[in-house]
Amino acid sequence: MRKLIVGALVAVQIATGIGAAWAEPYPHRTVTLVTHSSPGGGSDVFLRQLVKYLSRQIDATFVVENVQGGSGAKAMARLANSPPDGSIFYATTPTYIYTSLLSSSATSYKDLQPVVNFFTDSEVVYTAASSPYQTLADVIEHARNERGRWGAANPASLERQAAEQLKAAAGVKAAVVSHEGGGDMMINVLNGTLDIGVGEVPELRSQIESGQIRLLATFNPGRLAAFPDVPTVKESGYDVVLQKFRGLAAPKGLPDDIAAIWDRAAKTTLDDPEYRKAYEEESLIANFIGHESYPQFVTDFADKTAGFLRASGVIQ
Repeated sequence: MRKLIVGALVAVQIATGIGAAWAEPYPHRTVTLVTHSSPGGGSDVFLRQLVKYLSRQIDATFVVENVQGGSGAKAMARLANSPPDGSIFYATTPTYIYTSLLSSSATSYKDLQPVVNFFTDSEVVYTAASSPYQTLADVIEHARNERGRWGAANPASLERQAAEQLKAAAGVKAAVVSHEGGGDMMINVLNGTLDIGVGEVPELRSQIESGQIRLLATFNPGRLAAFPDVPTVKESGYDVVLQKFRGLAAPKGLPDDIAAIWDRAAKTTLDDPEYRKAYEEESLIANFIGHESYPQFVTDFADKTAGFLRASGVIQ
């Protein structure tokens, strides 16, 4: 049976180009990529798309593992207690910064080693196509009159902060309801339990294409190339601009030679024409940051975030 499975994998690799001759040798046959996201959530979609093309550059089999709970705390603990040998990585987003700052979990972002960043991701406000809200102004007006219900990912997410900042900028008292993942939140938007949700285009793609949801605005600094008719939150009258980073971190102590493999693989993967077409359709912006610079990037983001949370009275 093992021979049959291996043979089938080889056949798939030959047919797809995965595991091609130019893939760089790697010290592990299997690499686990951990995410705190639920299946169908933003980080889950990011990883599952990434590995289709990453395997062309690194000669290994990639497995995506969903470790939910504690707004990312369980996933961080999974990494912190793993060997720093290049066999396991964690999908970094602002969530692991917010979780570290807002909770008393034993593991924080400081216990992980940022390795490489791939993208800047755009946050969007969306509603069900069947909802009465045609614009962001409609949503704000409803929240002003009847106190709306807005959805966001887990409490320590950038989406949650985006919703809270929009609420403050608009001067309304909408209830912001947190979820463990984008998939769970979308269900409640579609069934009308929530007026809007805050999420990313990749996790909304199939619902956008099927006409189930309507995009109302983006927190991006400018309009999204793929959705030129969708205004920014700022041009809608609310001075809130936010973007999400997407990369990988490892257990502390990852050797420089393994980190360098990921630098080379990330650059080449982002330049892959097929992958570029796929991620640009999802409104992802390539933003390569290598292992020598990524730790400082994450530290700067964490310091800025902590400053905002202190100024807002959220943390001391």
